[in-house]
Amino acid sequence: MSAQTAAQNPEAPTGKQLKPWKIILASCVGNALEWYDIAIYAYFSVYLSKAFFPSDNEFVSLLLTLTTFALSFFIRPIGALVLGSYADRHGRKPGLTMTITLMFIGTLIFVVTPPAHMIGLAAPLLIIVARLIQGFAAGGEFGAATALMMEHLPDKKAFAASWQFASQAVSTIVAALIGVFLTTSLSAEALESWGFRLPFLIGLLVGLAGLIIRRHVPESPEFDKNRAPESGWQAVKEVFAHQKLRMLIAMGVLAVSTCLNYIITFIPTFAVKNLGLGPETGFIAALAGGIVLFIFSPTAGILADRTNRFLMMVPAGLAILLCVYGIFAWVQAVPLLIVLVILVSVLSLFKAFYYGPMASVMADIFPAETRGTGLAFSYNLGVAIFGGLTPTIALWLTQVTGEAKSPSYWVMFSAALSLVSLAACWKKYGIK
Repeated sequence: MSAQTAAQNPEAPTGKQLKPWKIILASCVGNALEWYDIAIYAYFSVYLSKAFFPSDNEFVSLLLTLTTFALSFFIRPIGALVLGSYADRHGRKPGLTMTITLMFIGTLIFVVTPPAHMIGLAAPLLIIVARLIQGFAAGGEFGAATALMMEHLPDKKAFAASWQFASQAVSTIVAALIGVFLTTSLSAEALESWGFRLPFLIGLLVGLAGLIIRRHVPESPEFDKNRAPESGWQAVKEVFAHQKLRMLIAMGVLAVSTCLNYIITFIPTFAVKNLGLGPETGFIAALAGGIVLFIFSPTAGILADRTNRFLMMVPAGLAILLCVYGIFAWVQAVPLLIVLVILVSVLSLFKAFYYGPMASVMADIFPAETRGTGLAFSYNLGVAIFGGLTPTIALWLTQVTGEAKSPSYWVMFSAALSLVSLAACWKKYGIK
């Protein structure tokens, strides 16, 4: 903490005084809320489509719901530039406080918006606005939170950054547990009329807790040391003038991980629409995947700090490329709950060992002066392409081909792109 800041707030803790787990918790709570909202939207898309996007054609209704899901991801790069530059100018802490406040507002709209049969076209428009607010906020979350953790914990950067993804796993676990509970305890009529709102109400409580936690996190020591009010806009200019290749490589590194993540969030819809399984089966499978991610993402981060990050990521990327088609073909041939659980668990294990070290690799692609902006923009543009579009592409592929295994084609393409990007990352910048 700078001398000026310390003088203004003498009781504020410094980075050295705050324990690492408190830094990680404060950094990841917004990320957890973001991914909780994403998971809930994807898991309950069937019910959201009936409430807010009704149509005589059930496929069209669901497609509109998933397209709204995808649309919000394309505002994320704008949020990354605006909020990322804000965090580079004013600090990681103010930036993270703003993002979680905006996510809270977006979640609140889901809770209070009446269904389409009551307010007509206003219902889907409000849901689109809510997703755009959440997407804009999420755009500034990853870069600032990852930078805050890595700058506080430079000797454990892979482990610290891995909690970005472990927190996503926690969100998946919580969302899946809620999904299992609601789909097994409420009738279909109750779920369609009011039950689908309960998970979003829980998200509001997470948002309030996050605001309280982030009030007590200190600013990054590295940011305080190099504080410059104009640095945020300089970072934006520098990134677009001289670091376009860095951004493309970072997006490529991200591709398979985020694609696979959204394939897993699509699983509940996939289980109902393509395998003919009950609605609770997809949530059970997602729960299993969340547990695997929560355990093995930090494990991969620890191993990466001790050995080599690429020793974790390259074999995992190859495993995804070579195995994903066979896994989807198996579940299509044997559409049982146990097979679906194995599918999600195996893909989650591969993803954990790729995911764990990934955030620290992406951050190292950019120099410290442009890290917040460059990392946030490349991450969110990559997520928009390989994440936000994935459920829509998966639904479209299964509709066009008539095969439940067809989403694997998109995952295989993403895996190949990520492996090429890792090679470029090592050859061009010496990162490994």
